[in-house]
Amino acid sequence: MDFLQEIVQYRFLSNALIACLLSGVVCGIMGTYIVCRRLVFLSGGITHSSFGGIGIAYYLGMNPIVGALVFAVLSAIGIEWASDRGRIREDSAIGIVWSVGMAIGVIFIYLTPGYAPNLMSFLFGNILTVTQTDIIALAALCVIVVLLFLRMWRPIMYVAFDRNFARSQGVHTRVISYLMSVLAALTIVLSIRTVGIVLLISLLTIPAVIVNSLTRSYTKITIGAAFVAMAGNLAGVWLSYKLDIPAGAATIFVLTVALILVKLLPLLDKKRKAVA
Repeated sequence: MDFLQEIVQYRFLSNALIACLLSGVVCGIMGTYIVCRRLVFLSGGITHSSFGGIGIAYYLGMNPIVGALVFAVLSAIGIEWASDRGRIREDSAIGIVWSVGMAIGVIFIYLTPGYAPNLMSFLFGNILTVTQTDIIALAALCVIVVLLFLRMWRPIMYVAFDRNFARSQGVHTRVISYLMSVLAALTIVLSIRTVGIVLLISLLTIPAVIVNSLTRSYTKITIGAAFVAMAGNLAGVWLSYKLDIPAGAATIFVLTVALILVKLLPLLDKKRKAVA
């Protein structure tokens, strides 16, 4: 009850609650595409490469999120372009961007005059630092993602499961691939404050994997993953409030426990039937 009262009383807690819901929706929807397309490694590469943008932004005295946003979008487009043209294998391109982005970030942070900034909130998240601007940006992205998926549901699903089949159906696979890569980059950067660079890949993948364990329907997985991600975020914030631990880590812990329980259910059911 105290938690609910303080959410109403304190702006930073209400901002955290809204960010939980918005990031849950967008991460659940985009995470389903990423998991079905087998692009989990890609999301990890974009996530960690954004650290380069954060370092450059600090060096130039800019907003770190803006730097991360530009760097992540360029990285996503670069990876898609390199793999699409056959110039380099996709996994190799992702690995290169992943490591180079982190290296650039570290270099520019150390080159920044004065005291090196504390970047723990970007690496591991701090949802209590979410601002009104962050919420507006997340809300705008959430609206764009939802409307896009409603408008282009079938083509996106075709591309997620089989690009060759999608191409045979007249779907512009290259356009959709680039578009989804950019949206994935935007989702990652705007959700960094929720769980951080290190843990964000889990928020994108675990909810979709949980729902996929219960159904094979792409529609149900997408909707279910959004609700699971929102519930995980909310549970993580509540656990953080009660135990005074980082909200991002608590969120991933809750989602991991939920995944383990979902995976154990069929085994327990089989054991019960065998005993009966």
